[in-house]
Amino acid sequence: MNKKRLIGFYDYTVVLTYIGLSISVIGMTQAIDGKFRSAIVCLALSGLCDMFDGKIARSKKNRMEEEKLFGMQIDSLCDMVCFGMYPAMICWLLGVKGLLGWALICFYCICSVIRLGFFNVLETKRQREEDGANKYYHGLPITSMAIVLPLVFMIQVFVSNAVFICALYLSLFVVGLLFILDFKLKKPNNMVLTILVLVVAVAVVIMILFSQFHIPKWKFPNIGFFDWLSRSVTHR
Repeated sequence: MNKKRLIGFYDYTVVLTYIGLSISVIGMTQAIDGKFRSAIVCLALSGLCDMFDGKIARSKKNRMEEEKLFGMQIDSLCDMVCFGMYPAMICWLLGVKGLLGWALICFYCICSVIRLGFFNVLETKRQREEDGANKYYHGLPITSMAIVLPLVFMIQVFVSNAVFICALYLSLFVVGLLFILDFKLKKPNNMVLTILVLVVAVAVVIMILFSQFHIPKWKFPNIGFFDWLSRSVTHR
């Protein structure tokens, strides 16, 4: 009996999920660097990957129970990074700060965790009873932020920065609340998905062409961060 040298399952069913995660991680570096247009593009691309990763996973027939559960857990963990922490970080860098900002960012992330945890419980139970894809969502899917945030960022082209920041605050609260409200939402068919992709694509194009939103890079003197911090504290 051959013993595996690596934990986990490695096949094509999780590749697109990993690609989406990698795109989001790259997007985080862009957001920290103040390149918000690139960060929003990465978020939209990550959402596009998430749109198809489930279809690809289900295309493999005769998956073992462990493979199905592993794929579900990987998908949820990556979703938490891509559509939970990542959008929250973008919003904080854009200006959702202070006590209210912290509260809303924490609220959004907690709701994201609850949404994904509840999904895992329901999906594990469902997969033991039936095959195929679920036809309904319970609450708003977490991937929705990959649609909402590009649209909100596009608004910045047409309104003042104050209105834009208020829209970010409102988005975090409303979307987070919809994550945990118990309502059934029918999964979109291919036509609706196509329309959503086109809408986000238009928003991204407008953002790329017209948005000038930018914050300065975080810079430290070229002597090493801890040396710089030590000297700053000593000279106070």
